[in-house]
Amino acid sequence: MKALTLLIALIGVVAAEVFLDERFSDGDAWEKRWIQSTNKGETAGKFVLTHGKFYGDAEKDLGIQTSQDARFYGLSTKFKPFSNKDKPLVLQFTVKHEQNIDCGGGYVKLFDCSLQQDDMHGDSPYLIMFGPDICGPSNKKVHVIFNYKGKNHLIKKEIRPKDDVYTHLYTLIVKPDQTYEVLIDNEKVESGDLESDWDFLPAKTIKDPAAKKPEDWDDRAKIDDPEDTKPADWDVPEHIADPEAKKPEDWDDEMDGEWEPAMIDNPAFKGEWKPKQIDNPAYKGVWVHPEIDNPEYAPDASIGKYDEACILGFDLWQVKSGTIFDNVLVTDDIEEAKRIGDELWTATSKAEKKMKEAQEEEERKKMEEEAKSKKEDNEDDDDEDEDDAEPSKPATPAEDADSADHDEL
Repeated sequence: MKALTLLIALIGVVAAEVFLDERFSDGDAWEKRWIQSTNKGETAGKFVLTHGKFYGDAEKDLGIQTSQDARFYGLSTKFKPFSNKDKPLVLQFTVKHEQNIDCGGGYVKLFDCSLQQDDMHGDSPYLIMFGPDICGPSNKKVHVIFNYKGKNHLIKKEIRPKDDVYTHLYTLIVKPDQTYEVLIDNEKVESGDLESDWDFLPAKTIKDPAAKKPEDWDDRAKIDDPEDTKPADWDVPEHIADPEAKKPEDWDDEMDGEWEPAMIDNPAFKGEWKPKQIDNPAYKGVWVHPEIDNPEYAPDASIGKYDEACILGFDLWQVKSGTIFDNVLVTDDIEEAKRIGDELWTATSKAEKKMKEAQEEEERKKMEEEAKSKKEDNEDDDDEDEDDAEPSKPATPAEDADSADHDEL
């Protein structure tokens, strides 16, 4: 029995496969594997190879970066076709919004083999779209979109992305039992089943069209007290003449018209009278519309499963460029994806943050030195101005006498 279990496990290991593992670690060779779309013409942006201004490992953190502001980016690569009908599908990649992105996409799209790569654009049909999308402080989400019967379906849950300047690992796992997981930095942030979290299918149940609320159904929890009566002194005007107002002595009725005192709020006014409320003895509760099975609903075991996938691409718009993509992985091996994530992200993320903090500290010190130097220069300038403005010495009595003699001449 143990031998059979071991054999099954070994078969599973052999069957697991990595279809795409792009680390951009061989210089400019990536440009031969990835095809640039020309659909956007002059408005298309260019990807460049870089590890960015700060990083954890100069080699492992090499990726492709958006390099031009306000541009469309279209880039895709092809790999061995596969189907996920009977095995997991894992999409994984890292995103680093080094520019502190204000508006732009950071997601990938999975295509079937029919995509014309050099003409890829926003309306090109895709199978799955996954990854972060940020535009402004209130619009930050992780897209998980599946194509089902020619229509794109967005996840009904809100998944918030990381919105700092560091590298983050995004992972989507779709399992054969039609469950899914979304991980950020190898930590699960969302999970569930496809049918519940997307509107792929009609509702399982609907309100019974033949059911109606009975005419004698009383759903009022409270009613007016029939024994409560309005007090006899309740009805008083809302406003009354100000008793302290007096007619001005110079008021002329013929010229000014008939004098009327100003009106003030009546302190005795109580508003509209309403009888007090009591429990309704005939109350039956809120009527719930009965539901029946929806005749249009039918479960579909093909949701989230595709006959063929063989292209992964970036189809993006970015206002401010600077995003770095790296460690792009497509596989059917969940554990291998986790291992690669630990190797390429977990091992370098702390060092990346440390370098960034060191740069910020260096920049802070530099700014302090510049401010100090500028202050000293300003103080030196003030001293020179004081020297230039020193008053002349007063004239001696003899000089005053000589001046007087000249004036007489």
